[in-house]
Amino acid sequence: MKLSLETRDVGRVTVVRCKGRLVAGGEVEAFRDHIAWILRDRRAIVLHLSDIVFIDSTGIGTMVRTLTSTRQARGDMKLCSIPEPVQKVLQLTHLHSLFESHESEDQAIAAFYKGPARAEKPSSSERSVLCVDRNPDVVTYVREILRRAGYDVHTSNNLRDALLLMRVTHFNAVLLGPDLTAAPATEKAFRDLCGAIPCIELGSDFSTRDAGEAASDLLEQIAARLQPSSQA
Repeated sequence: MKLSLETRDVGRVTVVRCKGRLVAGGEVEAFRDHIAWILRDRRAIVLHLSDIVFIDSTGIGTMVRTLTSTRQARGDMKLCSIPEPVQKVLQLTHLHSLFESHESEDQAIAAFYKGPARAEKPSSSERSVLCVDRNPDVVTYVREILRRAGYDVHTSNNLRDALLLMRVTHFNAVLLGPDLTAAPATEKAFRDLCGAIPCIELGSDFSTRDAGEAASDLLEQIAARLQPSSQA
């Protein structure tokens, strides 16, 4: 079973779900290349390992090297959902203390938002915005234009991850894309938390509008909605 890597961003955290075998050869090379690609502009990484079926010495060594590379880049890497065979290897080699491990993905993500962390530093403006949209290209575009405008931006592609972010940190505004659905309990909890926060609908046409006009209108809406709180 070849290694596959599924990646998604949850706020400032990048989750990499690893499936298959992490072994010498193409698998470890793909793993190293993938982490290096993430480190171009991200610094908080969670490795979800529940679907790793086998790991060899090279695989463990690669994990140690990528952890070192991440910390050298002023980031950090946490492990979650470690299967028993991998846990035994880490304990046998006394490497379990090197990695910060968590039972669940949610706990690992939340750990980056609690206390001092090596994750990306928030904007000094203290204008924190959460953007939730199913379209990864829209999320990427919104994140970049808001960062350049001085906002502290967190992003998600689904309501479940967005709910987790709402529970672990504070936002001054929320941007919502179209057609966002989730389990009824998740959707209700998310909408309840949004009740006291300015929410801006991106609209179904945001992704197809002229990029400059869409960005300009969005920045104006955010500034207008945050103005009262900034004067308080």
